[in-house]
Amino acid sequence: MNRTENNTKGIIFILLGMATFSIQDALIKFIYNDAALYELYFGRTLAAIILLVSYLKFSKKKIDLKTHYPLLTTIRVVCFFFGFSFFYISLTYMTLATANALFFCCPFFVSILAIIFLKEKIGIRRWSAIITGFIGVYIVLNPDFSNFNYLELAPIACALCYAISMTITKITSDKDNVYTQMLHLYIGAIIISILFFVFTGNGQFNNFDNPTFQFIFREWFTNPSYAWPFIISMGLISVLAFYFILNAYSIASPSVVSLFEYSLIIWAILIGYILFDNIPSIRTLLGSTIIIGAGIYIYLREKIKEQLIVSDNPIR
Repeated sequence: MNRTENNTKGIIFILLGMATFSIQDALIKFIYNDAALYELYFGRTLAAIILLVSYLKFSKKKIDLKTHYPLLTTIRVVCFFFGFSFFYISLTYMTLATANALFFCCPFFVSILAIIFLKEKIGIRRWSAIITGFIGVYIVLNPDFSNFNYLELAPIACALCYAISMTITKITSDKDNVYTQMLHLYIGAIIISILFFVFTGNGQFNNFDNPTFQFIFREWFTNPSYAWPFIISMGLISVLAFYFILNAYSIASPSVVSLFEYSLIIWAILIGYILFDNIPSIRTLLGSTIIIGAGIYIYLREKIKEQLIVSDNPIR
């Protein structure tokens, strides 16, 4: 198969992966009133790890939990876990399109962290793209500083945590393979979720009227017959999405397929409109366009400079 055919297949895989992730996000919006955040996280991850281990066993791949970077791996697991906790929380009060648009400031954080921790050199053009991208974030947020709701920053906090996780991945990937790192994320998520169950699972801290805080502190297993089919589906869907994305990055040029990760915003707009009757505001569309444009410019500059910082790993 020639390079063009590889890239075409990779683009198809990445489009399928982004569509699948948008379905997972939509399921969270469906059930956040009927499940606790970390109950959802626990069930989703449990289903995902069972499917992943079954795949590794079936394909006779070695299951290796040993890491050569225990401290960095721990930091990565914690950042990843709480990063997507922020994202799931944002879905209780944001549209799918807005949450995903803000999340896509992640490449800007990755570029900045690469300067600090990977000693990469970034020129004035990419710095300009980063600044422009954050202007797009500002436009989407449309902050009223006299009465600003800091929960609006949750997808940005997710992007920062995820950027830290991806920066660590660039360091640890030389010795820890991708399946080992995925297992670390899943096992870590299950352990942290169980700790939340021990300390908050009875709903003893759920004294809030706000649906978002109820989602965080709600008692576990209050409506399992309704919520758990959705939760298990999320786990299966997330593994399928990762399968599509890993295939895309393994068979095609990362600098090509990475550009199509922004299709997630388009999927989010479509699914948000079809399922929740959400229509993005002009500010959201304008800010999203600026964020996407700045991100694509960073990818293109990396390709020109043959300096893959952002584009050699999936953003979602």
